[in-house]
Formats: sequence, C-alpha cells, structure tokens
Amino acid sequence: MKKVILFILISLIFSGFVQAQPPWERVFERWTPRIAPEDLRIIDLEFFPDPILEGQRIEFQVLLSNLSSHSGRISLYIKDRDEIVTSVEEIMIRPGDNRIVFPRTGYRFSRTEHCFKVEVDIERTRRPVDLAKEFCARRTFYGWTLKEIRVGPLFVEDLDMYPDPAQPGQEVRFRVRLRNDGIPLRANLVIQDRDQVVIALNHIHIPRGYSEFHFPYTRYTFQRFDHCFTVIVDVERRPYRAEAIREFCAQPAGWTLRP
Repeated sequence: MKKVILFILISLIFSGFVQAQPPWERVFERWTPRIAPEDLRIIDLEFFPDPILEGQRIEFQVLLSNLSSHSGRISLYIKDRDEIVTSVEEIMIRPGDNRIVFPRTGYRFSRTEHCFKVEVDIERTRRPVDLAKEFCARRTFYGWTLKEIRVGPLFVEDLDMYPDPAQPGQEVRFRVRLRNDGIPLRANLVIQDRDQVVIALNHIHIPRGYSEFHFPYTRYTFQRFDHCFTVIVDVERRPYRAEAIREFCAQPAGWTLRP
C-alpha cells in the first residue's frame, strides 16, 4: 500500500514538473541570445482572397526569414503608412523561413494605392523589418490585388481613320480592332504618333478576344512626310504597347492609312 501511495505521489510531482515547463522555458529564452531586428527580412507578403472586394474580410500572410541561428518570440505589425492593419503577438520564430498567418481583419481600402510595411517588436523595442520588395495593393476592375497585373499579349489587328484620305486641317476619327489574348482589363487606350498622343479613350473595358474601339473626332495636324501610329494600353498608369500585325502609317497622298 505504501508503494502505491509513493508511486502516486511521484507521479503527481512529475506531472506538476511537466506542467511547469512553460515558465522554465520562458526563463531559458531570456538567457539565450536574442534575435535582432536586422536578422529579419520579409520575403513575401500576401493577402487572401486576392483580388479582394470592398467589404470582404482579409487575411494577411507573411514569409519571414530569420537569418540568425537563434529562435525567439516576437510581435509583428503590418502597417499602411502609420495605421496598424493587423498584428500577431508573442509568436515563436525559428532560424530560416517562417510563414506567419495574421488574424482576419475588416481593413478598408480608401486610396488609389496602399503600400504595406512590417514592424517587429522584440522585448518592447519596435523596429521596421527589411522588405525584399515593395508590397503595394492596387485597385483593379476585379478588386484590390497585390499580384502583378499580367497584361496581354495584345495585338492591333486593324487601325483605320475616317475620312480616308484626310485633308490637312480636317477632323478625323480612328477605329482600332484589338485582340486581347490575356485577361480582361480596365484601361486607357491611347493612339500615339511617335511620342505624341493623338487621341485616347479612358477607363474602358477590354475583354478577352476581339473588340473594336471607336475614338471621337480629333483635329490632328499631319505635318511630316509620314505619320506612323502605335496603340498603347495604359493599365494602372503602366503603359503597354500592343503589337501590330503591320505598320499603320499615313502617307501624304491625301493622308491615307490604306495599304
């Protein structure tokens, strides 16, 4: 009977010791070398869903590289300018890459562009973390996204003008037949003569496949021996030149685009 009671007591003591490990681990952590902010680097920052629509709750994930050989507890804050978007408190990170999932948030996008930065708090000292690149969310036709917008390929199948031939000083209008082999886009469509903008259509929808765009009349001045036109698709202030199946140059035989 005494052996049974002794066994139970030893078991209870051992159980209490195991349960008391977390505080001892905390003491051990304090005595081990700590991670410095310069040891950390943000390799990737994503949010889900992407793209995200207004009113949806959003989840951020960060791939954090710990360049030191030490583990440790840190707090992380994702910020947009000076506003905290979301945070995680007292998480353990280990040497190498660590994927960190932040709590979902109802953060609202209100500007044309939102660029995020990350701050780390180590023992009540807060510092910014180096980013591998700039992480900026942009508004698209389908919602806000952190992904690179993949445009095209885009092809100008035809470009003509009315009237054709045109007389000097006469108002003309252009028609562009465009083929979009990429995703649908919301963009500005611009016709250029070398570096000079001839006419533009703003905030138009360019679907996948073939589509035609009719530009308003413009009193464009023909003044050189020839005028060769290109079509630019401007997506989120980034211009992409559409490839043309042939040159579209107006010749001074009454200024015509006909081959």
